[in-house]
Amino acid sequence: MLTTRTALALGTVWIVCAVFGLQTGADHVDIASRNNVLLLQNRVKAVKAGMEDSKEFAKLARVDRFDDTPAEKLMPDLRGKNVIFTFIESYGRSAIEDPEIAPGVNSVLKKRTEALDKAGFSSRSGWLTSPISGAGSWMGHSTLMSGLWIANQQRYRSVTSSDRMTLVRAFRKTGDYRMVGIMPGVRRSWPEGKFYGMDHVYDSRELGYKGPYFSWSPVPDQFSLKAFERLEHSKADHKPLMATIILASSHNPWSPLPVMLPWNKMGDGSVYQGIHDRGARPTEVWKDPHRVREQYGKAIEYSVESLTEYMEKYADDDTVIVFLGDHQPVPTVTGGRNASKDVPISIVARDDKVLDKVSDWGWDKGLKPSHKAPVWRMDKFRDRFMTAYGSEPETGAGTKSTSGSSGDSGKK
Repeated sequence: MLTTRTALALGTVWIVCAVFGLQTGADHVDIASRNNVLLLQNRVKAVKAGMEDSKEFAKLARVDRFDDTPAEKLMPDLRGKNVIFTFIESYGRSAIEDPEIAPGVNSVLKKRTEALDKAGFSSRSGWLTSPISGAGSWMGHSTLMSGLWIANQQRYRSVTSSDRMTLVRAFRKTGDYRMVGIMPGVRRSWPEGKFYGMDHVYDSRELGYKGPYFSWSPVPDQFSLKAFERLEHSKADHKPLMATIILASSHNPWSPLPVMLPWNKMGDGSVYQGIHDRGARPTEVWKDPHRVREQYGKAIEYSVESLTEYMEKYADDDTVIVFLGDHQPVPTVTGGRNASKDVPISIVARDDKVLDKVSDWGWDKGLKPSHKAPVWRMDKFRDRFMTAYGSEPETGAGTKSTSGSSGDSGKK
């Protein structure tokens, strides 16, 4: 593979040859055709832009206002709570506001808000703008956790090879938490777990699931959550948890889809075989954009129901759940590449003091953010969350926040 410097040097030679019309020997064959020159020019521009972005990102990543914060000043207002961050695949603004999709999703959000209220929980919701859309979930996850704008693979590789303070690492530094990940979409070793600072990552091979795949996801969301309860949350012999859970049933192609089952009837997942076999086939669904959108909406409804029923059944006074979408779905659903990149985010807790800490955020009550609810860039969330729950940045060097200052224009 050519190095960047070599590519630039060769590109310059090619462009010079084309500009001056240099030719080879007697047959007068052009050394570089006009089309090749244009392609190479674009490639050189892309390489230079990548180099400049890499330098800018490295500069930003070196500055972290919480990097030197001592353990006792990190997350003091959440000590003793089980804090669960949950990403719902492709849960975007379109699910709540698109007239073809929203009625079903909003009906579920309303019903589940009422059920959680009845169980003693309160919730607040707003919007975050994801750096990506349609795919690239890992960039959304790393943006939220690191407080840096991870909008391309180069930035992702850079941040995950660093010692950047993630939200997980912040809890880890306190010494009071056990950090775990539920990653049903991971099917082999996952080195990024070290970057996030997790004590243990349960991938699809460790959740005890023996049933069929549903579309892309190896494990249905409800089963993943029940596995989390069995493997970690129900145990009383360890520290409070800081858990990261990925719900992947709403990953395209959204067919076939699982359905909600009684929580004590899932067994090892074999019960899902008949549900899978009766479900819609992707090859049929994707013939019709309206059918795709219908299936997407059903997938989001299932993921939201799985998580909120889990809260209602298993969460307690010491449970705090933050859940959000990682990005908007593909253009077939959103209607085009110019669609919003906003995703919903909610905080749910039974302890009123938890939500009192974010009362000045202006978020809406319930699980559904209104159209006018605040919109923040996703990279701003880390610092705002840490500050709201008592984390104190150290004064002096390193106090300038990198959150939201990646050089990209965006919402406040």
